[in-house]
Amino acid sequence: MTSAEGRHTTGPARPTSRDVARLAGVSHTAVSFVFNGRAQGNLSPATQERIRQAAAQLGYRPDPVARGLRRRRTAVIGLVTDEIASSPFAGRLLRGAMETAWSSEHLVLTIDSGGDPAKEDAAVAELLDRRVDGIIYAAMSLRRVRVPEGLHRTHSVLANCLPEDDSLPAVIPAERAGGRTAARLLLDHGHRRIAHIGGLDDIASVERLRGFRDALRAEGITVPRDWVVRTGGEIAGGYEGAVRLFDGVDPSRRPTAVFCYNDRVAAGALHAATRLGIAVPGELSLVGYDDQEHMAAFLTPPLTTVALPHREMGEAATRLVLDAITTGRTPPATVRRLACPLVTRSSVGPVPTG
Repeated sequence: MTSAEGRHTTGPARPTSRDVARLAGVSHTAVSFVFNGRAQGNLSPATQERIRQAAAQLGYRPDPVARGLRRRRTAVIGLVTDEIASSPFAGRLLRGAMETAWSSEHLVLTIDSGGDPAKEDAAVAELLDRRVDGIIYAAMSLRRVRVPEGLHRTHSVLANCLPEDDSLPAVIPAERAGGRTAARLLLDHGHRRIAHIGGLDDIASVERLRGFRDALRAEGITVPRDWVVRTGGEIAGGYEGAVRLFDGVDPSRRPTAVFCYNDRVAAGALHAATRLGIAVPGELSLVGYDDQEHMAAFLTPPLTTVALPHREMGEAATRLVLDAITTGRTPPATVRRLACPLVTRSSVGPVPTG
């Protein structure tokens, strides 16, 4: 072995708080005051600024591990998901969580379990071993979930799902209110013959349809049984449902508007309308749900829809965890419902005349 082979190559030593103190001409304690948030009242503004300038010159950053040991915190929040990595909405929820955590000097460590309960338990155990300050459990779709083993051992909040045992706080979309919003828009455009297409055997389907019926009932409108067409949540289901409602039906006896379970169903209904020669929105108005990226805004016409608040759920769940970390108290096991805003585009128009 040559002498060159025997040497270990290392980078420059990481600057320490003592290096900052020497450069700034202050005590090590003064540097600690600045980076531990205790400078106010202990150091003059000029001294604080001199310390910060010295730190910037040296490229000094406080050691997060050492700081965490002093505070008994790691400044890391765990985020365990079921299958959210494959969801078109995952990026919004993750961005909301990460940016909210970052603004409070926390990082988010994400683990996707693929919907495997054993992996979820293992993920929580791994995060607890790493001493994370709290954990968010997020689901791809709104449903009741088994609470992973160990989740009660730290500050924990659920996002886009509800605990089966109602033991933890949860942040979810206000789905029933979203259904009312969609129906109210169509009513405000003068529509009274309104149908519903799509839906699964899940909480969102039940709540959206319930809100839809609420709004129509308030106007004295009863939806005919065969105008509520449950065909699933995909494009094919939307196509099938629209064909059943419109193919061969006299225009005077068919719906003038349809509220679709989601944007994929709306895309299928729009395709069927085009095949049947029914103009949207001239002869038929359509409202979707989800505001799915790379879809709703790019249909012809662009789809009016009700947006799911995925980013807001990530933000709200993270704020609840951060508040719990600060106070030392886990928030009560209540459900917080976030508004689903209307996104107006071009698929809704007035009732057709003639």
